[in-house]
Amino acid sequence: MRRLALTAALLLSAAALPAAAQEAPPGQRVFRTQCGACHTADQGGRNGVGPNMWGIVGRRMGAIEGFRYSAGIKAEGEKGTVWAEENLRAYVENPRAVLPQGNMPYAGLRNEQQRNDLIDYLKTLR
Repeated sequence: MRRLALTAALLLSAAALPAAAQEAPPGQRVFRTQCGACHTADQGGRNGVGPNMWGIVGRRMGAIEGFRYSAGIKAEGEKGTVWAEENLRAYVENPRAVLPQGNMPYAGLRNEQQRNDLIDYLKTLR
C-alpha cells in the first residue's frame, strides 16, 4: 500500500513538471514566437540574424560590435539615439515606419497587449 502511494505521488509530480516548465511570462512567450527566430536574449549570447537583445532597453542603437546593422540603425547610433521604451515600442509595432531603410524583414507586432508584454520582458533583460 505504501509503495502504491509513493508510486502515485511520483507519477503525479512527474506529470506536473512539463506544465510548470512551460510556464513563462507572457512577454517571454511573445519573444520566443515573434522574435526568437532571429534574435537571442541571453546575457553574453550570440547574435543571430538579428542582434542579441540582452540589454536592449537603454542601449545605443547599433552598439553591438561586429554585428552588421543597416545604414539607418548605424546613423541613429552615431547620433547617440538609444533604444528607449517609446521608440522600441514603435519599432516593434512597425519597423519600416520607424526606420524605412532598415534591414529587418519583420512586418511588425500589431497586437497592443503582446507589444506591452514584449516590452515589459525586454526591460528585464539587464
